[in-house]
Amino acid sequence: MITSSGRSKIRSAVVVLAAAALSAAGAVAVIATTTTPAAAAVEDDSAGCPVPGSVPLTSNPRLPDPFRRVDGTRITTKSDWRCRRAEIKELVERYVYGDKPAKPASVTGTVSSTSITVNVSQNGRSASFSASVQLPSGTGPFPAVIVVGGFGADTSTIRASGAAIISYDPLAVGREGTPRNNKQGAFYTLYGSTSTTGLLAAWAWGASRILDVIEQSGGNILKADAIGVTGCSRYGKGAFAVGVLDQRIALTMPIESGSGGVPIFRGIAGESGAQPLSSAYSEQPWLDDAFGSFTGNPNTLPVDTHEMVAMIAPRGLFIMENPHIDWLAARSGSVAALAGAEVYKALGAGDNISYWSDVQDGTHCAARPEWRTPLQQNIQKFLLRTGNAPGTFRISSLKAGNLSQWRDWQTPALTDGPSTSPSTSPSTSPTTSPPPTGNGCSATVSINQWPGGFTAAVRVTAGSAPVNGWTVTMTLPAGASIVNAWNANRSGNSGTVQFTNVSYNGSIAPGQSTEFGFQGTGTGTGTTVSSCSAG
Repeated sequence: MITSSGRSKIRSAVVVLAAAALSAAGAVAVIATTTTPAAAAVEDDSAGCPVPGSVPLTSNPRLPDPFRRVDGTRITTKSDWRCRRAEIKELVERYVYGDKPAKPASVTGTVSSTSITVNVSQNGRSASFSASVQLPSGTGPFPAVIVVGGFGADTSTIRASGAAIISYDPLAVGREGTPRNNKQGAFYTLYGSTSTTGLLAAWAWGASRILDVIEQSGGNILKADAIGVTGCSRYGKGAFAVGVLDQRIALTMPIESGSGGVPIFRGIAGESGAQPLSSAYSEQPWLDDAFGSFTGNPNTLPVDTHEMVAMIAPRGLFIMENPHIDWLAARSGSVAALAGAEVYKALGAGDNISYWSDVQDGTHCAARPEWRTPLQQNIQKFLLRTGNAPGTFRISSLKAGNLSQWRDWQTPALTDGPSTSPSTSPSTSPTTSPPPTGNGCSATVSINQWPGGFTAAVRVTAGSAPVNGWTVTMTLPAGASIVNAWNANRSGNSGTVQFTNVSYNGSIAPGQSTEFGFQGTGTGTGTTVSSCSAG
């Protein structure tokens, strides 16, 4: 809730971003190398990348090094970023947002010139929601911007620039005003009202399902590869989460997102008047239940929002903030942007990130004239692909962060060579349990091995009858030990291990599949599937 606002007469200075400018107050113009803007073809391209098991929660008042892997080594090539991003994503979902499930078993819907309908089903549960569409003038198909909650970047400027508006009501997917143990909305209908996943991840999941339907529609009205997202205030938090968690989003534009959005967690407590993390956590169940353990000491978090900014790289990102309202933590937001921009620059994509807090009007969520031109330029560059304006930082002297106070790491010169990350291709042929008969199931495992560790991806498939609960028995090689598993319960960590379904993936329709996985130490090569049983 905003309690105060005002207009400042302080004029911001403009300087060129260089090493010395990291500590300068005032507006900053970023000059960086140019890269071809492009969204990914998939929601998450990190399939096969190892993800961290347990990590030490040691206190660190500085921002974590985004270039340092969980094992302590630093990435050295641009292609290494893919699997480093996967590590960050795992930590973000584990400690900040909560788990964002992959695409449900069934996603259907329609796209028209006025609306989008979405129907989802998973494990016998179904839900539906919709969004309205406003097309610009001209002949389609059109790029589009998802406006979360109806509050975001100036919609008249977006449409005048040639992009459609998709008005998305996130409360239909994750309702505010509910207790953490009884969350409501389409997401929680599928994954349970007691899910620990916060509303922001649920809202991001809903936006991803809208994108699924656009992809399936054939592209006659809207272009699935030219979708942006925007939102202001709490919906700015949501827009940020959408861009962080779906790599198909070509342009992310959060506005005045405040605590729980772009601003670094570590900086909020020391920023006068900023909404405390405990307040943001308790105001609404926006964040994962696990985040409650860190509101009093964010220094123990193994991740921070600058790495979430970096997760959007090299895609388009335009962050807009308001320095006139202390509650919004714009100083901590500028630090997040500056630190995240280091990853953009290392990837050769420094021109794809912009930050703008140098505004005169202090009204919350206003359509500001200072943002109109960069908004048009970002739409042209990332959605219409007709422009190539450089990214720009204009930081108000009222809330200028100093990155040098927050980092003890330097930005590496990443090369264009092959990835030095652990192999992201299965290193062994899949092993399969006996084929299912009647109401049985089968399971297939693929191992991704690297020196000292491995991950396993297991697919469980129903036979000719539906499965309601399953158990997969597997035997690990001598010396191998499981350190982390997802989407399944397990009976042990070594030798012969039984994996059973969790609450949301036990029901499998005939001929359909679900997946679980685990990470281990030692050698996973030779892991075998003994059996898959249903019921």
